[in-house]
Amino acid sequence: MKVEIQPDVRDIAAQLGAGVPYALKVLAGRLADDPDMGRPSNLPGVLNVTIDGAMFEDCPDLSVGYICEPDRIEIRFLRAVPSTEPSTDVRDQEQGRGQDQPADPAVAAVTVREVADAWRRITGWLKHNAPDSYAALRAGASPAAIAALEGELGIRIPVELHVLWLLTSGDDGGNGWGCLPGNRALMTLDAVAAAYRLKMDAQAHEDTFNTDRPEEERITVWKATRIPIVALGPTDITSGLYLDAETGYLGRWSRYNEGPGEVLDTLVTYLEGAADMLEAPALATVDKPGLIGGALVWLSGIDPAQEHQWQPLTG
Repeated sequence: MKVEIQPDVRDIAAQLGAGVPYALKVLAGRLADDPDMGRPSNLPGVLNVTIDGAMFEDCPDLSVGYICEPDRIEIRFLRAVPSTEPSTDVRDQEQGRGQDQPADPAVAAVTVREVADAWRRITGWLKHNAPDSYAALRAGASPAAIAALEGELGIRIPVELHVLWLLTSGDDGGNGWGCLPGNRALMTLDAVAAAYRLKMDAQAHEDTFNTDRPEEERITVWKATRIPIVALGPTDITSGLYLDAETGYLGRWSRYNEGPGEVLDTLVTYLEGAADMLEAPALATVDKPGLIGGALVWLSGIDPAQEHQWQPLTG
């Protein structure tokens, strides 16, 4: 397992004590052998591990935060803590987040693990079977970028979406196809913001007429709690799926403002369903995965002219 240490973390390590860079190097070696040695922190998607400074010369006790992806670990946070202070919170180094601790940390920790595990199953399959699709996935977003988007939308990003964005910030499409069922693609953070503004503007337009309409005739095309996260394709954001931050369920959206369709899936069950279909294609009922060259292509979203190139998966 490859372990990467962010440059700013190395800078902080050099400032904390002469022995800190070496202690960090030792920890990196341990994480390579045991990626799951950390425990969930108050920051979604980030695992926390402590270093006993007494084991190293000129090294204080340390709190280290890292994210774990299928083929790499990235150490993102480092701070010194007094030996008497519990060192389970790496939030101090996340700029501008300013969110309260989740009401139920245990539930949040389970959600983090479920999303991370489902995404590891998908990306692990892509890496070994569809390298073009794997290469099209963007690296994870920084906590600062997610916080900035949260501020722009004006709503709290649900923990499950936060951890997914820490793992990947979008899908550029393997040879033009997204990796999710229907060849849909995870939207980039910029695309999320643009689609959200478009839908909120559409609702604002309707609201100018809703004031004169009877209550039963008022039209709702969008709610502020809906976050568009999946697009019809890597370059097609005419429709897709949103995550409702209030209910936790997915729904269908379209820029043409037809009524949204409910999808009785959470983000966790949606990702787990995609992973299940990839690992056991013979049992897939919602869609059928296959390959065109080195790209994953789902049957329901394929152009009929390309069907002769499509190789169904077996297993």
